Amino acid sequence: MRFLRRNAKETAETADEGAAEVMSAAEQNSSTARTRTTGKGRPTPKRREAERRRRGPVPPPPRTQREAMRRMRGNKEERRRAAAERRERMMAGDDRYLMPRDRGPVRAYVRDLVDSRRNLMGFFMPLAIVVFLALLVPSVRVQQYATLFCTVMLALMIIEGLVLGMIVTRRVRAKFPNATDRGLSLGWYAFVRASQVRRLRVPRPRVRVGERPA
Repeated sequence: MRFLRRNAKETAETADEGAAEVMSAAEQNSSTARTRTTGKGRPTPKRREAERRRRGPVPPPPRTQREAMRRMRGNKEERRRAAAERRERMMAGDDRYLMPRDRGPVRAYVRDLVDSRRNLMGFFMPLAIVVFLALLVPSVRVQQYATLFCTVMLALMIIEGLVLGMIVTRRVRAKFPNATDRGLSLGWYAFVRASQVRRLRVPRPRVRVGERPA
């Protein structure tokens, strides 16, 4: 009986100690939570509310149809000016507004190399128009001559494209030894650039024909 009483007493003391530890831990957590709340002082604003605060107060709704049309016209003009500004910077060669394939100093150097040369591939689009017009002519002899001429021109363009790709790749490797662009990718990029009409190239050429690119 004495052993049983001693065990019951020890069990009660252990329970009291566990309850005291739980209460102290709860008090520490509550004090930490109060400290965090006191330090912050306000709940975290939602994303929608934060964006609304940055944009400023919402304008009141239009009262008349004329006011609604005026506001709509003003928004359209702002979007048009923003689009024109983006296109102008893209045509100027700003990397922030270029497509991913046109960004970087390596691609800019390739464009300068292509734009400094007179390329036969620049007549690719006019040649396609000639082929289309030749198909409309009822004369068989004219169509035969046009087909032969276009075949020879396409063969010369392919040969020129291969030579241009090798030249561009060699010069890029010499100027940018750490460039990771593949030779096939550089050659294809130069071929596509050279096959476009000079006035329609994006971004616009910044070197003249015969000028040595920097």
